[in-house]
Amino acid sequence: MSDPSSPVPPGNGSAGEPAAAPQGPLILNLQYTKDLSFEVPGAPDIFLALREQPRMDIALDVQARPLEQPGVYEVALQIRCDARAGERTAFIAELVYCGIFTVNIEPNLLEPVLLVECPRLLFPFARNILADVTRDGGFPPVLLSPIDFVALWQSRRGAAAQPGGQAPVGTA
Repeated sequence: MSDPSSPVPPGNGSAGEPAAAPQGPLILNLQYTKDLSFEVPGAPDIFLALREQPRMDIALDVQARPLEQPGVYEVALQIRCDARAGERTAFIAELVYCGIFTVNIEPNLLEPVLLVECPRLLFPFARNILADVTRDGGFPPVLLSPIDFVALWQSRRGAAAQPGGQAPVGTA
């Protein structure tokens, strides 16, 4: 049992002194669905004609942008899934899943943290949303394989280094 007459160490949330919020190098403040679209252009006929699981074409992109507060960024994980049954479109699913991150690191590490570590934290939630929406839309759930965000980031940087290449996904 503690002695009630002993002094209370500062910053523990005692009366009159708010406890300081933890400040790590990367803090996920908030995550949310910014945009979600699910379309079945050939319904209901596509369900009658569907004999096997549709072929999936998946496109993934990561964007990051600074917000008004210093060190605070919005990171957006964009996923598009086009499913085809033969020559017909079975469905189109689009998801933009975002996180608001506070980043307290050296500037030279900012790009890999925003474009690798942040989407790595968001991905399991986005994967679940995409699986749920496709299942709820009447199709087998789309279960995305794990994504190598390091390779994705490196390939984008390599494309930017090529003449006529796109600029890397960035923080501007």
